[in-house]
Parts: sequence; C-alpha cells; structure tokens
Amino acid sequence: FRRVLFRSRQAAAAGVKRLVFLSSVKVNGEQGKYRESDDPAPRDPYGTAKHEAELGLRQIAVETGLEAVIIRAPLVYGPRVRANFQALMRAVARGIPLPLGGIRNRRSLIALDNLVDFIVVCIDHSAAANETFLVSDGEDVSTTDLIRRLARALGRPARLISVPASVLMVVTTLVGKRAVAQRLVGSLQVDISKARNLLGWSPPL
Repeated sequence: FRRVLFRSRQAAAAGVKRLVFLSSVKVNGEQGKYRESDDPAPRDPYGTAKHEAELGLRQIAVETGLEAVIIRAPLVYGPRVRANFQALMRAVARGIPLPLGGIRNRRSLIALDNLVDFIVVCIDHSAAANETFLVSDGEDVSTTDLIRRLARALGRPARLISVPASVLMVVTTLVGKRAVAQRLVGSLQVDISKARNLLGWSPPL
C-alpha cells in the first residue's frame, strides 16, 4: 500500500485532479451483506492492506485537494481469470464431480466489462468525487448456480453431487482447506444501490 500512497502523492503533485483506486470488498469482510456505510472489518493481510491504502489516500486527498474515488469490488471474472475461479472452471471442463449441488448461498461477482464500465463512469462523474462504492453485476448467485452456468457456457454437463454444507466444512477443515470451503458455501453480497442512485449506473452486462 505504500506504493499506492507514493504514486498518489506524485499524481497530486503533477496536477492530477482525480484518482480512482480499485480496492476490494475484503475491506468490509469475508461473509455477510455489505454497504459502503458499514464499518470496515478486514480479515486477512490483503484486506488490511487495502484498507490502509484507502485511509492513506483519503488523507492525501484532504492535504492536497486530490479527488479520490474508491471502488470496492468482489471477485472479478473474465478473460484470463485466475485463482479459485479458474480452478472451478477447469474442474467443470474436465467433468470432475463436485460436491456442491446443494449450496444455497449468495455471492456477488462482477464481470470485468462491468467493472471497467464503472471505472469509466467514476473518472469524470461529478458526484463520484471523494466517494466509496461497492460494485457487482447486480445479480447474486449461489455456488451451485454458478457451476451450472459455467457448465452451460463451456458446453459441458454440470456433474454436481448434493452434500450438506456442514459436512463440507467439517471435511475441508480436517484437510486444511477450510478457507476455500468458506468461499464456496458462505455468502458474500454487496449492495450497489449507491452506485445506481448517485451515479445512475447499471451493469451493462
């Protein structure tokens, strides 16, 4: 986050009027439904670093007059997506049976195109100055539904086995993968009402 603050001061000194900072919903937390007005509660070093960068950027804005716009995004998917989303896609493409057929959680995601569209809006919309926004596709999905959609897009069958979430948590805890299971069975939602109402933005995809 020190690099972010260093670059922000450089931008302000160079006369840049506005800086749009891509943060993360992890600043709010790992599970639950969040609004911008909720108190930050980061749970890991990544979320903590993003929160510290936000605080530092706000201070720089006060000191220099730089307009700071903070965007907290959930999981971003699109071309060349990595990490857990990529692993899930590979499992579906290979026809691997997944014990996720009975998960009734709700997860907010955002397509790369939607995120880019929102960033463009934030670049010069007058009402975006010095605001923080949560963004998503505006449609929350369960892990089960996400896998079905991935399978449909990949032209593969969704090989799903219904296993209770509680059983999954116990088994994954025993093998040291509890954090991964929490992301698959837990809910994490963001309310994008502020982006809709203040900026008149709706996800184009």
